[in-house]
Amino acid sequence: MSLKKEGVARRVVVLGTGGTIAGSAPNARDNLGYRAACLTVEELLAHLPPDACPLHAEQVAQIDSKDMEFGVWKALALRCAHWLAQDDVQGVIVTHGTDTLEETAYFLHRLLAWRKPVVLVSAMRPATALAPDGPQNLRDAMALVRTPGACGVLVVCAGRVHGAQDVRKEHTYRLDAFGSGDAGPVAYVEEGAVRQVRGWPCAAPDGRSLERVARITELPRVDIVLSHAGADGRIVRALLAQAPSVRPQGVVVAGTGNGSIHSALLAALEQAQAENVRVWRTTRCAYGPVLPAGEHPLPAARELSPVKARIELMLELAGA
Repeated sequence: MSLKKEGVARRVVVLGTGGTIAGSAPNARDNLGYRAACLTVEELLAHLPPDACPLHAEQVAQIDSKDMEFGVWKALALRCAHWLAQDDVQGVIVTHGTDTLEETAYFLHRLLAWRKPVVLVSAMRPATALAPDGPQNLRDAMALVRTPGACGVLVVCAGRVHGAQDVRKEHTYRLDAFGSGDAGPVAYVEEGAVRQVRGWPCAAPDGRSLERVARITELPRVDIVLSHAGADGRIVRALLAQAPSVRPQGVVVAGTGNGSIHSALLAALEQAQAENVRVWRTTRCAYGPVLPAGEHPLPAARELSPVKARIELMLELAGA
């Protein structure tokens, strides 16, 4: 059923950024030796069955998502904010590579405040595969964006719908590559119907999303370091030794277990903190938040993964 406003079907905007979903390989049996970002978003949509809902396609970028950078994030966020502000737009779909999808989703989640859905959709197989997963994921995204009440930044993959704050890539190869940790999916898409199992991750609309994105001219440098057996802190000291123009303003440490950190690495991180570098503590574990356990010199990022904590810290340092 198409959604109507004053008797006219509301538009869905599809923004393309490249990725495996737009990838191509010389051999249709090869799901690994492909080149990402070959097909345009218009070409992807041309392979879908006709839809009663009007579509508007726009190519924001054409990259392999492993090469994602702030310039693309900002351009994408600006286009999302622009289209979400249009009364005749039901929602926005973003085609994206899987490698950094969770980071882009969190970036958009932090900056876009609308009671409309932004759905990121991807694929684990290129468009030229014998059995590509992109077309079905796109159809599921279409069903999701037209679902009454759906809102917030969402990710749909292999029939599961994830919220931007929880989603992470959990597998290197299988089609169902994403999970939401302890939180679990927000919904499922089953034969074109959306079955919601928990609340949509909606942000309270404030009408300032476009302004919020536009005023960020750059993101401060924040690096991620890993605690492991034998971590001696040399990487952190090397970061501190860099020239002021390239020295990080923040560091996120992916600790072991409940955010524990090798003592030598911790000493280097405390030195960084003493030199006005913001340091946040996360865990390299796939599930679970960093829970408070007595006094600790480094603040915990709670449930945020290392890559999402990095984005959060960059946005905080930028005043966003």
